[in-house]
Amino acid sequence: MDNETVDRVVALRSAQRYLPVSLGAGVLFYLAATFTGDHTLVARIGGAGWVALLSLIVSMPIVTSRVKRAVRK
Repeated sequence: MDNETVDRVVALRSAQRYLPVSLGAGVLFYLAATFTGDHTLVARIGGAGWVALLSLIVSMPIVTSRVKRAVRK
C-alpha cells in the first residue's frame, strides 16, 4: 500500500475507535449529573460536551498511534 492509502485507513480506523469512546464519556457524565443532583439542563449538557471534547483531545493521539502501529506491521 502507498502512504496515502495507509494514512486514510489509519484515520478511519482511529476515528471509529476514539469517537465512540469520547461520546460515551460525555453520555456517562450526563447520566451521572442527572441522577446525582439537581443540576440544570444547561449545566448537564455543557458538562457533557466539555467532557466529550476533552476526552476526544486526550484519546485521539493515543488511539491513532496504536492503530498506526497495528496497520503498519
